[in-house]
Amino acid sequence: MTRLLHVDSSILGEKSLSRRLTAELVDKLRGDIPDLEVAYRDVAAVAPPMLSGALFSARGAAAEPEDPTLRADLKAARQLLDEFLSADIIVIGAPMYNFSIPTQLRGWIDHLVVPGKTFAYTQAGLHGLVAGKRIIVVSTRGSLYAEDAARSEQDHQEAYLRTTFGNLGVTDFAFIRAEGVGLGEAQKNEALAAARRDIAALAAA
Repeated sequence: MTRLLHVDSSILGEKSLSRRLTAELVDKLRGDIPDLEVAYRDVAAVAPPMLSGALFSARGAAAEPEDPTLRADLKAARQLLDEFLSADIIVIGAPMYNFSIPTQLRGWIDHLVVPGKTFAYTQAGLHGLVAGKRIIVVSTRGSLYAEDAARSEQDHQEAYLRTTFGNLGVTDFAFIRAEGVGLGEAQKNEALAAARRDIAALAAA
């Protein structure tokens, strides 16, 4: 059985282009992989607990916290990590907000970057402990960044995701891009068409 974790983070609900594209990608993967088991996580609808100092300390402590709220947050954080670790494929809907990723998506990632679980400190530097996973990011952006040298320096969305998951040990990493969706209806339609062509090609690989 192949396990897929589908994560959406757009705050726009039914108006979201990234949600539309992640759903289409997951549907295509269902057709390509007969034994696919899909788990869904909407981090905009149910925001992950904020990584506070208390929660950071609690997840490395030997004993469970006495505070019931902190204990509930720790349980939720562990569930997020377990979902990630148990998945073979992770599809992430990541719209660009303010040149980066949504706050809720960053909150989800904060619970995946855990020493001893997904990475380790070594004398040679960080060593990723996550192997054998395929991550596909559906990236939607209002302007054009990938082919523009000046604007690419403003991209703290894809660069952050690539760096973070790369440091966890993920090597099978792909982006499906819909760029310039805020530059008028014609450009938006062209961007969606390009993303759908990439979805078809990626799913068939």
